[in-house]
Amino acid sequence: MLCWPLMRQEMGRGARMGGRLTTHVLDTARGRPAVGLAITLWRLEGESRQLIGRVLTNADGRSDGPLLADAALLPGRYELVFAAGDYLRATGQAGSEIPFLDEVPIRFGIGDPGQHYHVPLLLSPFAYSTYRGS
Repeated sequence: MLCWPLMRQEMGRGARMGGRLTTHVLDTARGRPAVGLAITLWRLEGESRQLIGRVLTNADGRSDGPLLADAALLPGRYELVFAAGDYLRATGQAGSEIPFLDEVPIRFGIGDPGQHYHVPLLLSPFAYSTYRGS
């Protein structure tokens, strides 16, 4: 389910092509993609955050398309917030009503909007990691 209405931009003459932002979530405790995990994307400007959109991961643990692409991918600071606690409760991995991990924020920068930025999350009930993928 993709819900990205806030940053859709029309491609005009001379617009830059090719850059995109993608993510996926792997449930390392279960050894499979994290299905149905909610993710929000924010653009950071100083102390303020602008909501760009929300998405739920699909059967492959990914969004159905890029989170941002082409002219919508602008240089700057961003934050992906993964609703890990909701996912862990839904899959019976939380251990209690209050899981160790709740929201997992990942802040990162886009320096060259012509490149592919892939920001995966490797998640278990008690740890997570990320990296810039390809």
